Amino acid sequence: MITPEVNWFALYTKPRWEKKLAKNLSEKGIVVYCPLNKVVRQWSDRKKTILEPLFKGYVFVQIAEMEKLAVKQTDGVVNFVYWNGKPAIVRQEEIEIIQRFLHEFSAIEIEDVGLKPNKQVVIRNGILVNYRGIVLEVLGNRAKVLIESMGLKLSATIDTKNLQVV
Repeated sequence: MITPEVNWFALYTKPRWEKKLAKNLSEKGIVVYCPLNKVVRQWSDRKKTILEPLFKGYVFVQIAEMEKLAVKQTDGVVNFVYWNGKPAIVRQEEIEIIQRFLHEFSAIEIEDVGLKPNKQVVIRNGILVNYRGIVLEVLGNRAKVLIESMGLKLSATIDTKNLQVV
């Protein structure tokens, strides 16, 4: 029997349903990734570190073609993210980059951007050594790197001497 090919896909979620949807999909036996960011929140009487979804309104699933309908019918799913009329496939390398990025940095900021070309760089040190990306902004020691196929800008404090223009 031939094993069906599995790919990563991005899903739009209902507002503030990322963690609930990840739980619902996991209970169905579907491989799901909801990247969580550690952030410190200030209340009037205390500070607390919480885990909130890195990408508001999105989760990632690793499924075969035949599982798409079951995923789409899960409570909390709005739809697949589409690219050129088909559900967009997210490369395994991009999922791994997000995982490494979250492991290395905390209090990450996300901004939605269009695909705007800029300087291509290679990161020379740290967990993302030899990673190629496009720097959208460098202010002092802060760099914002674009993961092109996802159209998202991840920002974290990176020593600018660790960036080399290609």
